[in-house]
Amino acid sequence: MAKQAMRQVLSVASELAPLVKTGGLADVAGALPGALAPLGWRLRTLLPGYPAVLARLKSGREVWREARLFGGPGRVLAAKVAGLDLLVLDAPHLFAREGGLYLGPDGKDWPDNAERFAALSWAGAAIASGEAGGWRPEAVHLHDWQAALVPAYLRERGAGLRERGGGPGTLITVHNIAFHGLAAAEKLSRLRLPASGFTPSGFEYWGRISALKAGLVWADRLSTVSPTYARELLTPEFGMGLDGVLRARAADLTGILNGIDEAVWNPAADPAIRSYANPRGKPKNRAALCAELGIEMPAGPLCVVVSRLSEQKGLDLLLAALPRLLAAGGALALLGSGDAVLEAAWRKAAAASPGRVAVKIGYDEAFAHRLIAGGDAILVPSRFEPCGLTQLYGLRYGTLPVVALTGGLADTVIPANDAALRAGVATGLQFHPVTAGALGDALERVVALHAEPEIWARMQRNAMRHPVGWEASAPAYAALYEGLAARP
Repeated sequence: MAKQAMRQVLSVASELAPLVKTGGLADVAGALPGALAPLGWRLRTLLPGYPAVLARLKSGREVWREARLFGGPGRVLAAKVAGLDLLVLDAPHLFAREGGLYLGPDGKDWPDNAERFAALSWAGAAIASGEAGGWRPEAVHLHDWQAALVPAYLRERGAGLRERGGGPGTLITVHNIAFHGLAAAEKLSRLRLPASGFTPSGFEYWGRISALKAGLVWADRLSTVSPTYARELLTPEFGMGLDGVLRARAADLTGILNGIDEAVWNPAADPAIRSYANPRGKPKNRAALCAELGIEMPAGPLCVVVSRLSEQKGLDLLLAALPRLLAAGGALALLGSGDAVLEAAWRKAAAASPGRVAVKIGYDEAFAHRLIAGGDAILVPSRFEPCGLTQLYGLRYGTLPVVALTGGLADTVIPANDAALRAGVATGLQFHPVTAGALGDALERVVALHAEPEIWARMQRNAMRHPVGWEASAPAYAALYEGLAARP
């Protein structure tokens, strides 16, 4: 029997693990190609040509070029890097610069972010239209606001696409609706957007251009990264001003839970830690982590945090609840960066409790693995959380998650209430409302459970067996792609 040809998808993302990463979007965009390949879908990812990306290209074949791409020449190079099929937008005037992906060395947004990611969307629309050496995807998968103008640009190409048999269907995944990609109305022509679209029913948002709104209005299908977050987005509390748009598109919105790369996050084969296949291997990692950080081995649980330091992530709430954890006999180790005020506050907390609290500002992937392997519990007190990945890493490593009851955190952790404990199925703790007081209650509950070795060990075993990969989610994406490919 002849081998069936792979179906083709163009994925457009502003970051992609393991090449460039600021958060979970990169992990998901990097994991989906491998997760979808066994189901017959080949994803090629269009990614900006940041210096770190271009440095990894050994060779690249030019498949598209434009002399005047939002202020300078741009081209797309096709290459394979780290097992990923890439289409890299090489536009030095937009991406060859020191600093972060979205922020300059001063910590502020690049002033031309609207143009930078409009260029990414413009190139994505050109490729989707068959202008990259004739390759045409059957579906286009867009990630967050940075890729959200692709449907707007495809609409402008509509007549030509109809003559060639129609364009591919589009799916936009909202990883975090808090970021809209707003731009001044004066940039309308500079961003090559039609004036007819600058209306409340189009991409106008309180007198400004919203890239994300363009995608939500004009993409064929919408998704987000957990079923609970999909429901939350329809409410004013969580919809960030776009809940009305999403309610109008509710029939087209699907919540698909994120997974993690179980080859990268595998305690039995993780080169960054003292590997283990069951909870009995955790104490040696706990001891090593305490020695590394100068933490006195606590009688209570060693809690860990790997997070961006921001109000969204609830790290101010954890600061307020920290005295209750320490008084109960626990300790805490934190890795993260972000808000300067929070960074300073966490440094102060560590200085005030030497041997009990350790803080490392920044990000270190190997250290994150050591933290999660050595911790007893991982804390995710987010005020809202579309999906969250750190609680999934915790589950995989038998590090029990303590999470707010919101978004994907609600969908992935089985709380240790009386019913779950009697049934022997609990994998962590949830707290609500998302306040410092409720978090403090949860931390004291963690200490109490940690003092019951049999219950704690059962929860660890449950956590390590809990499905955290792409087994269920990859088929859900494949079904969306199939529907887009089959659309008239």
